[in-house]
Amino acid sequence: MSAIVLDGTRIAAQIKSEVGEEVKELAAAGLRPGLAVVLAGHNPASQIYVRNKVKSCEQLGIYSEKHTPPDNVTTEDLLALVEDLNRRDEIDGILVQLPLPPQVDANGYLSTQRPGLVPCTPAGIVEILKRSGIAIAGAEAVVVGRSDIVGKPVAMLLLNGNATVTVCHSKTRELAAVCRRADILIAAIGKAGMITPDFVKPGATVIDVGMNTVTDPAEFKQFFAGNEKRERDFAAKGSTLIGDVHPKVAEVAGAISPVPGGVGPLTIAMLMSNTVKAAKLRRGRQVSVVAAR
Repeated sequence: MSAIVLDGTRIAAQIKSEVGEEVKELAAAGLRPGLAVVLAGHNPASQIYVRNKVKSCEQLGIYSEKHTPPDNVTTEDLLALVEDLNRRDEIDGILVQLPLPPQVDANGYLSTQRPGLVPCTPAGIVEILKRSGIAIAGAEAVVVGRSDIVGKPVAMLLLNGNATVTVCHSKTRELAAVCRRADILIAAIGKAGMITPDFVKPGATVIDVGMNTVTDPAEFKQFFAGNEKRERDFAAKGSTLIGDVHPKVAEVAGAISPVPGGVGPLTIAMLMSNTVKAAKLRRGRQVSVVAAR
C-alpha cells in the first residue's frame, strides 16, 4: 500500500487564497501590505526564487520591491539597507534572500512562543502537517539536518508543538535506527535519495525538504527505473528533481510529501502570509491564525 501524498501545491493555494482575502480586508481599510526583497549577489537559483516571490505579491495585491546590492556588499551596508527599509511605512516585511555573499554575516535567531514571524520553509512544514490532520503533540519527531535555515528552526517549531524532537546530522551514530523511531520524519540533509525505506517506521509521516537535481542516467535509473512519466521527462530534459527521500519510501510511509510539489510551494505561500501578518502587527490589528498555526 502506497503512502498518502501530502499535496503541498494544494495547501499552498489554500493559504494564498486565505491571504488574498486578508489583503482585500486591509485594502478596504486603506492599507496595503508591503514586502521588500533584498537579493545580494548573482546566485541563479536565488534569482528564480525572488522572481516567483515578487510574482506572488502581484497576484495577491501585496506591494513589493526588489533591492540588489552588489556582490561585494558588506555586512554593515546590508544592515544599513535593512534599517532604511524598516523605517519606511509602506514596507511591512523585509526578506533577505539566502545564501548571502561569503563576507556577509548571515546569523540569525528564532524567537519562540511569542507573536512574531517564523521562517517560511519551517512554517510551511508545520502547515502541511496541521492541514493534513497529522498530530504533532505527543509525536516523536526526527529531523535529519541541522541547518540554520530549515533543520534547527523546524526542530524548535515541532518542540513548541509538543513533539519529542531528535535532531540528526552527519555525525549521528546508527542514523537509520534513530530515524526508525520517528512518527514524523523531516529530511533536510541535502543528499539525493539518502532516506531509504530502512530509515522509516511503517506508517510514519515523511516530509521531504530536499531539492536535488539528477543528471546522470545511472543515478536516475537507481531512483526512477520503471517510472514511465519520469523517464519521458528525463529523456526530454536531461535532468529531474529528487528530494532527500528515496521514492521507494512511499511503499513504507503512511504519508509523504512529494518533490516537486510538496514543501516548495509552501515557502512562498508562507512568505505572503508573513507579510500580511507583519502589516497587522505593525498596526496593532488582530493577527490571522494563518501564519500562526
